[in-house]
Formats: sequence, C-alpha cells, structure tokens
Amino acid sequence: MLCLAAACTAPETTLTPAPPGPDTDRAAAIGAAVRPLIGKQVRGIDVSHYQGHVDWVAVKAAGINYAYAKAVQGNTNEDSEFAHNWEDMKAAGILRGAYDFYVTGDEPGPQAENFIAKVKLGKGDLPPMVDVETMSGNMVPDDDLIPDLHEFLETLEAHYGRKPIIYTSPGFWNAHFDDSFGAYPLWVAEYGVSQPKAVTGWDTWTFWQYSQNGSVEGITGAVDMDHFNGGAAKLLALVLEITPK
Repeated sequence: MLCLAAACTAPETTLTPAPPGPDTDRAAAIGAAVRPLIGKQVRGIDVSHYQGHVDWVAVKAAGINYAYAKAVQGNTNEDSEFAHNWEDMKAAGILRGAYDFYVTGDEPGPQAENFIAKVKLGKGDLPPMVDVETMSGNMVPDDDLIPDLHEFLETLEAHYGRKPIIYTSPGFWNAHFDDSFGAYPLWVAEYGVSQPKAVTGWDTWTFWQYSQNGSVEGITGAVDMDHFNGGAAKLLALVLEITPK
C-alpha cells in the first residue's frame, strides 16, 4: 500500500489463549489453516507485487498467521503476483484475505465486479478489504465519493455475505469521507505513533498497519506489518463460514 509517513516498530503483544468452547470448536471446523491460531500470537502482513515473489512457507515459519494480498486495482487491473500469493498463502497454512486498491475515479459497479471476478473466497478466508488511501483516476467531488464507496461496499457484501474491511489513513479519510461507514471494520494506517489517530465514523480499529518497513523471512525488502485488535477467537469470528456462490 502507498504510505508516506515514517515507519515505527511497535512491540508485538502476546495474546491470551482462547478458552475451550464454541470458539475453539468453530475454529476446528474451519480447517487446518485456522486451527494453529488458537492460543498463539496473531501476527499479520499485507503484500502486493511490490514484494515480488513471496516464499509463503518461510513467511509462515517466521510466525506470520494471517496476510492480505492485493488482488485488483480499479475496473480492470489485476495484481501480477495475486494468483501466486492467493494459492501459496493457503498452501502454507496462512489465514488469507484479498484487497482492492480503490480507484476513486472509476465507476464503483465495474470496480466491484472486477474484484468479484478475480477473487474466489472460500470457507475459512477473511473478508474482502478495500484500500481507500488516495485520489486516483478522474477527479471526483466528495459528494460523489461517499455514495460511490457505499455502492462498491454493498456490492461486495451482497456477493460474499460479509462486510468488507475499509483500509485508510486518518488524514485522507477525515478530509473526504463522513461518519456513515462505521458499520464496516476499520483497518487504519499510521506510523510512528503509539496509537493511531481517530478516524471519522469509528470509535476503534480492527486492524492497524503500524509499519511499512517490516522485515519478514521469505520476503525480499520491506513489507507492511499489521496488528489485529483482539485475540485469535476474535480474528476467527471474521472468517467466512460458507463459500459464496
């Protein structure tokens, strides 16, 4: 993802193991890629073609439990590494998700259909994420940005049966969007701070991209590092329980 601020190295937090009960039963039913999360630290990254060819077996061995890979950008583009990332994340036993780099100047309907055509989510996958971080394509007034993004999100939710996650930075979002998106999980990007700034529409965040300069075995160069706001059971509550039609 595009990022402008300096990176930070926020400490990882050891998460409390989930107690036996419905959460652990549900995790066991999802599959082998998810079961190892129970009772362990939950660490995540997000990638795109900028990371090149990722060795996901090495990434898993380095302790990364979940990852998001860029799938598409706008109406027609597909990330050149998505097919490899998507298959190899699952094979390595990493809980996987896919994201769209949202082009504000593209029509929301065709943009959503491009994502749906490229991303076949299945049982045990994380919900889709939309990266809304910059003005791109044809200039669009804020009065149109808001309904356009709602249309995009609603199209994805109708198809996948789960609310998409919104990724953004406090500065960009607060300058262009309102508080009508608070029902969607928030993935906030901000570096060099102990906690990210408030984002209009949300009282808290679900994911926090705290660094763009992380180092993980299996990846050449820097990679985005992410905190999840909760333990394994809460993360598992986000995964899809059925395969969308």
